[in-house]
Amino acid sequence: MKLNLKNNVPALLILFLFLLSGTAFSAVENSVYINYFIENGSPLDWEIAEDGNVSIQLLYDHERNSPNRACIHWNFLVEAEKGSEQVLIIKGFENIWNGQPGSAVSEETSCYLSPDGYSWKPVETEFLSGGALKVRIYMESASMQVARLQPYRISDLERLIKDLQENPLAEIIPIGKTVRNRDLKVRRIGHENAAHRVFLRGRAHPWEPGGNWVIEGLIRSLLKNSENNQRPFLEEYCLYVLPMANMDGVSYGRTRFNAAGMDLNRKWDKPANAELAPENHAFEKYIESLIKQGLKPDLAIDFHNDESGGVHISRPDTVDLEEYLGKMKKFVEILRENTWFTEKVTGGEFRNPGSFGEGLLERYGVNALIFELNANWIAGLKKVPEAADWIQLGEDLGEVFYLYFQDDINK
Repeated sequence: MKLNLKNNVPALLILFLFLLSGTAFSAVENSVYINYFIENGSPLDWEIAEDGNVSIQLLYDHERNSPNRACIHWNFLVEAEKGSEQVLIIKGFENIWNGQPGSAVSEETSCYLSPDGYSWKPVETEFLSGGALKVRIYMESASMQVARLQPYRISDLERLIKDLQENPLAEIIPIGKTVRNRDLKVRRIGHENAAHRVFLRGRAHPWEPGGNWVIEGLIRSLLKNSENNQRPFLEEYCLYVLPMANMDGVSYGRTRFNAAGMDLNRKWDKPANAELAPENHAFEKYIESLIKQGLKPDLAIDFHNDESGGVHISRPDTVDLEEYLGKMKKFVEILRENTWFTEKVTGGEFRNPGSFGEGLLERYGVNALIFELNANWIAGLKKVPEAADWIQLGEDLGEVFYLYFQDDINK
């Protein structure tokens, strides 16, 4: 195709600029790329703003048949020139819960950086008007991973499972499938005929990795103590663990709901929907099988992360609570004496209807509670939380359970 330049000023201008630049006209290459195609990566949109900052819009996680939506998880790579400074503006925290809007972040919200996906350090965030967060990143390498909390991924769980496979004190028990057909497996640590049983669940909500670090610390510590004949914890109790209830959500980088849009910490006051919440259905059937064998758990804990921390004691109004509340009071006392835990314990008439804790107590007579790990601050250590701190809590829980079952109140 010939370009007619006669009496054609726009065409002449184009030709002049082409010759001046010495190159064809193409979009200027961005110096930054946001890569969320990583394990547990959070779905998002992004662009380079006019001021050069990177604007990141996180995508909401939606609950089925509800106006509720949630977003507080981010996990992605910033790929840019080594030695440069990048400014991120992260948006998408206008959550809706129980039909009410509210921000998922605050001035206390933490963030973590890693040059390799394994060594992490906390970094300050700036809470902006409008509910966004500003994060400044110094590029120690050409790729820096940015996350809400130090991630615990399916590959991390698989590494733990691999380490357990040859241990005679560890058994892996398939109990069902997730919505997306992933295997759900309970890990039993210790002897099935032990005097007492503890059941732990982690990761009902995908953005909350703290419980996974606690559980790993506990498991490794129990097995190490047993191998070295240090403490007779596993002579007193057996540990059952479902470490990652919402594996689909973890895989897809979501915040709260499973792959069918269900909250796995709700509707425990009635049998789970086997199609929409197969994760809970499988858990229920396994608990029922233990009870039929005379192996009902003596204590059950559901681990979570939130922005305040604390222990939520169950209070269903259909149960005689006197004995239960006495045991929970003693458990919290032992927890405070033997770990860094110092945070609140819900009391009075607080209710969390349909939660894991209330459902297990009301339906199965299992003494259950919700353990919220503060995602922003560990008051007992006066620092922002890191995986090592949660691992330490897990290691200390071995003695907490031992002392709890040794106490006269449980005889």
